[in-house]
Amino acid sequence: MVPLALPTDAVLNVASIIQLAVAPVFLLTGVGTMINVLTSRLARIIDRARVLQQHCEVAAGGSPLRRQLYAELTLLSRRSRLMSWAITLCTSCALLVSLSIVVLFLEALLRAYFRGVVPVLFILAMSAFIGGLLSFLREIQLATAGLRIGPPPEEAG
Repeated sequence: MVPLALPTDAVLNVASIIQLAVAPVFLLTGVGTMINVLTSRLARIIDRARVLQQHCEVAAGGSPLRRQLYAELTLLSRRSRLMSWAITLCTSCALLVSLSIVVLFLEALLRAYFRGVVPVLFILAMSAFIGGLLSFLREIQLATAGLRIGPPPEEAG
C-alpha cells in the first residue's frame, strides 16, 4: 500500500491559510465573550422588569408608587432595546468575521481571488462591532444616570 502524500505546496498553502485565519478566530473569541456579557446583562434587565411588573399589578391605580414603577419599567424597556441592538450588531460582527474566514479558505482552495471581498467583510464586521459597543455604552449610561449610591437625602422639614 502506497502512503497518501500531499504535494508540498498544497501543505504550505493550507498552513498559510490557517495562519491567516488565526487572527479572525481570536477576534471571534473576543466577540463571543462580549455577546455573553450582553446577554447576561439583558437577562438581568428582563428579570428586574418582571419583578417591577408584579409590583405594578399590586400597587393602587394612580398612586405615586405605581407611577414610579412605570417610569422605571419605561427605562428598562429602553435599556432592553439597546441591549438587543448590541447583541444583534455583535452577532452580525461574528457572522461577518466567520464569512471572511470562509472566503479566505475558498480563495486558497479554488485558487481564485474574490476582489476585495475579505476587506469589505472585515470593515462591515468592525462597523457592526463598533455599533454594538456604542449601544452597550448608551445602555450603561442610562443604567447609571439615576443611580444614587449612599444614604438617602435628608428630608426637609
